[in-house]
Amino acid sequence: MKDFQKVSPLRILEKSTHGALGRGNLGVLVARAGVGKTACLIHIAFDKLFRKERLIHISLEDIPEKVTSYYNVIYYDLVKALGWKGEDETKMLIDRNRMILAYLNQSFSVARLRQNMRNLAEKIDFTPDALIVDGLDFPKTPAETFLALKELAGEFQVEVWFSALSPSGVPETDERGIPQPCAHVADQFSMIVQLLPTPSALFLKLLKDHDTPVPPDTQVRLDPNTFLVTG
Repeated sequence: MKDFQKVSPLRILEKSTHGALGRGNLGVLVARAGVGKTACLIHIAFDKLFRKERLIHISLEDIPEKVTSYYNVIYYDLVKALGWKGEDETKMLIDRNRMILAYLNQSFSVARLRQNMRNLAEKIDFTPDALIVDGLDFPKTPAETFLALKELAGEFQVEVWFSALSPSGVPETDERGIPQPCAHVADQFSMIVQLLPTPSALFLKLLKDHDTPVPPDTQVRLDPNTFLVTG
């Protein structure tokens, strides 16, 4: 799947001095409603899965069947866009290396996630390399929860990507240029990227790169239909 990696949204990390989020670290994708946070997160997941890494997708809003449907739709869009052959074999790789956990109706807790991860490791020998967390309500989540998630990432040696819903309009930013709703917990995140729409394209912009200053306009251009890097 090297052709996908050349156009994956994670190409943005080529502009990072570290080149990756890294195990034990938290990263977050910020965007306003309707821009495509979940689709972009799934592309990040594919980047991991196509490298034969194991991944757990954690949804706080949708049942597993709906999340699986999202993956299938986006996967077959990729097949069409990139002209892949033998897609069934790759689909099997995805299904084998991905688990989906849903925590609906405010049932999510770090303690529950930790226990579920231990159960997966002990009962079916499934140990992830990365987690995707979609739907966490940043304004309502205590800072202590992010600290606990950072500890969990270190304990299981996984990298964790989140989505964060920014307010409509122009989001308020702190002195570092980090937008709400992430600014107040930015210290817990090693990488922060923002999905910015324009009439003709999407831009994925790197806002925080571990402890390294980020030059202005460090971004990649995405096709608004496929979320693949263009140009």
